[in-house]
Amino acid sequence: MTLRLYDTATRSVRDFVPKTPGQVGIYLCGLTVQSVPHIGHLRSGVNYDVLRRWLLHTNYEVTFVRNVTDVDDKILDKSATQGRPFWSIAYANKLVLDADYRGLNVLPPTYEPLATGHITEMHELIGTLIELGHAYPAAGGNGDVYFDVPSYSAYGALSGQNPDDMRPPTDGGEPDKRDYRDFALWKGVKADEPVDASWPSPWGRGRPGWHIECSAMARRYLGDEFDIHGGGLDLTFPHHENEIAQSRSAGLPFARYWVHNALLNLGEAKMSKSLGNVIDLAAVQAMGIRLVELRYYFGTPHYRSRIDYSDEALSEAAVAYRRIEGFVQRAAEIVGPGRPKDVPPAFAAAMNDDLNTSAALAVVHDTIREGNTALAERDEAGIRGALTAVRAMLGVLGLDPLDGAWTGSTAKNDLKPVVDALVKLALEQRTQARARKDWSAADSVRDQLKNAGIQVEDTPAGPRWTVGEH
Repeated sequence: MTLRLYDTATRSVRDFVPKTPGQVGIYLCGLTVQSVPHIGHLRSGVNYDVLRRWLLHTNYEVTFVRNVTDVDDKILDKSATQGRPFWSIAYANKLVLDADYRGLNVLPPTYEPLATGHITEMHELIGTLIELGHAYPAAGGNGDVYFDVPSYSAYGALSGQNPDDMRPPTDGGEPDKRDYRDFALWKGVKADEPVDASWPSPWGRGRPGWHIECSAMARRYLGDEFDIHGGGLDLTFPHHENEIAQSRSAGLPFARYWVHNALLNLGEAKMSKSLGNVIDLAAVQAMGIRLVELRYYFGTPHYRSRIDYSDEALSEAAVAYRRIEGFVQRAAEIVGPGRPKDVPPAFAAAMNDDLNTSAALAVVHDTIREGNTALAERDEAGIRGALTAVRAMLGVLGLDPLDGAWTGSTAKNDLKPVVDALVKLALEQRTQARARKDWSAADSVRDQLKNAGIQVEDTPAGPRWTVGEH
C-alpha cells in the first residue's frame, strides 16, 4: 500500500511519490532558540520523527534536515534584557532542546544547520532574486533588502491568503518598502543591536531575515527540489508562504509536499512563549509523568488534530502506556524479548493513511488483548507472536519499552535504577519471610510497597514490580 500524505499546497491527501525512488529528503522547520522549548514545540519533533521512522521501516533512505534559528529579533531582545551575548542565549537553549529531543527518543537529524553558519548561501540566494527582479535593496541605503511580493503572481496559494485582502500596518510600516506586503531578506544593522549580531554583505552589514534562512539551508542540504517540507500549522503563513515565494522566484522547484502538524493548545490559545502559557519537560516530569508516556500522549491523536492539553488527559495516556509496557514486560519474561520485524497489515494500513497514529495505536491495543489471552492460557507461541508484533509497531512509534532509549543510561532523568534497587531489597525481605512461612511479614512488605504505588506480581520467574496499574 502506498503512503498517502495530506499536502497543504493542494489541500488533499496525495500518494507520496519521492523525487528519487527509494530516497526521501525532508526539511523540518526547527526552533528559534530564544528560550527553552515547551511541549508544543516538542510535539512537532515527535510527529516528524514518527514520519521518518515509518519511512525507514518501509525501506526508504531518509535525509532528515532540521534547522535551528540562532539569531533573530526575539533572541536579540532577550540579549538586551538579560545583558548576555545573543549567541550565549542561543547555545544554552539549544543544549536544552537537544537534551529534550533525546529524552523523547527523537532520532538525531541527518543534518542540523544553524542559521548563523549559512550566511554565504543566503547572500547567494538574495543576489539571485535581485538579479531576477524579485528583490531590491532599500532606497535609503540602510542595508535592508526586501522581497518584492507583487512580482510573484502565485503569492498566497499555499495558505489560501489573497494578497489583495492584506491590509497595510496602521503605524505606517517601513517606509523603504515599495509595497507594504514586501518582507525582509536582509536586515541592515541597527544602532541598538550588538555589533556581533551582524555580518558583512554586498548591501552593507546586517543579518538575515527569518524566511531566507530556511530556503537557503534546505537548498544547501537537499538540493533545488526535495520531497517534504514540514512544520507547525502556524508557520503556513507567513513563513512557509514566503519560503515558496522566494525559492520559486529564484527558479527552484523547492518542496514537493507540504506537511503541517496541528498545534498543542493550553486553554483557548496555542502554547506560546510570547503568551507565557507554556509547559516544559521539567513541569511534566514534576507531575510524575515519564517522557515515554509524554511521547505516547503526543501520538494518540492524528498529527493534524489539535491537542487541547489537560493534566487529566496526560495522566490517562500515561496509564494506557503502562498497560502496554506491562504486557511487553510480562511476555518478555516468558518467551524472551524476540526480534520484532513485521508489523500487522492493519497497522501498516493506518500508517500509510496519512500517518493515522490513532488507528495504529488501536491495532497495538487489539494485539495486546490477544497477547493477554495467550498469557492467561500459557500459549507461548501466541505470546511470542503478539510480543514481536507489538514491539515492531511500538518501534515505529518510538515507544518500545525495551528500546535502550527508555531502559538505558540515556534516560538520565529516570529514577528507576534507584527505585529498582530499593524495591529489590524489599522483595528480598518478602521472599525470606515467605520462605520461613511468616505470611504476615510478607504481606506487610507487599502492602507497604502498594501504598507507595508499587504493584508486585508473582511470576514463574520470580516477583516483578511496576509503578501503578498494569
